[in-house]
Amino acid sequence: MKYVSLSLLSVALLAGCNATAPTIGNDSARTAATGSAGGANAENANKQLERCDRTLGTLAVVEDTNAAWYAQMQSYQLRSTTPVLRMLVQQSNCFVVVERGQAMRNMMQERDLNRSGELRGGSNMGQGQMVAADFTMNPTITFSQKGTGGLGGFLGGFGGGIGAAIAGSIKFNDASTMLVLVDNRSGVQLAAAEGSSRNTDFNLFGGLFGGGAAGGAGGFTNTPEGKIVVAAFIDSYNQLVKAVKNYRAQSVEGGLGTGGHLGVQGGSTPASQKLDKEPQKQQPKPAQPASQAPAAQTPKTQSSAQPQPKAQTPTQPQKKN
Repeated sequence: MKYVSLSLLSVALLAGCNATAPTIGNDSARTAATGSAGGANAENANKQLERCDRTLGTLAVVEDTNAAWYAQMQSYQLRSTTPVLRMLVQQSNCFVVVERGQAMRNMMQERDLNRSGELRGGSNMGQGQMVAADFTMNPTITFSQKGTGGLGGFLGGFGGGIGAAIAGSIKFNDASTMLVLVDNRSGVQLAAAEGSSRNTDFNLFGGLFGGGAAGGAGGFTNTPEGKIVVAAFIDSYNQLVKAVKNYRAQSVEGGLGTGGHLGVQGGSTPASQKLDKEPQKQQPKPAQPASQAPAAQTPKTQSSAQPQPKAQTPTQPQKKN
């Protein structure tokens, strides 16, 4: 028994000195956003990703780096949503992605070098070549939380302690995201979409046999929160694509930005002027409280007594001539 223990210890020490070789294209390391994109072609893209038969315009992806969710996202080891979203957009063929992020500095640097005369002749870095962004897509992480719930209330009633152990060994991870599409020329919001994702982490052996009995099996599978967020963004983008495929422009009587259909008294918009021309309706007087209401007058009733006849004054007798 002593020699067996020493042999196992030796194997463990030797294994601790070595590491497995990195694998290329490991499935367990992938997010839901897979594959690549080149022009209008996509390779190994997620089959659940929505695609468009025709491109709808040019698009820039811009995230609010000053928002609270962006700072919190750093703890998920997901530094920026922009690269993932740009690949998804190009794979879908719904928009042509244009650069409006950090790489813009390098683009402008090349133009500065051209103006300074440092670039070779024929570099063709003249003005009027950049493509305008028709639309801007703004991503937001609404929330992302690990261990949002389990199945304790459901499985606890089945199998007694075994059901409770299984229930305590299942945890959910949730994420919710938003995408907003804005027209750059008018500033009008064209579409908005919410997406969500959930996965389950298991600790089945650890819950059934305890942390020591199962050895290495006694630990939750730890899904990176970044994977949940990426899956939620795919759901958001799919919902956004479905919305723009069935897009119908909103219209306002009198035109967008001319004051709208709701006017105010004394305003200068067409709706306000129309309101001023209409006869003002008298507002009904508010009802008085019961305590302030005048007392009701009781109708006068005739007395049952007979009216007294008027007293007649005696007449003087007339004298005869």
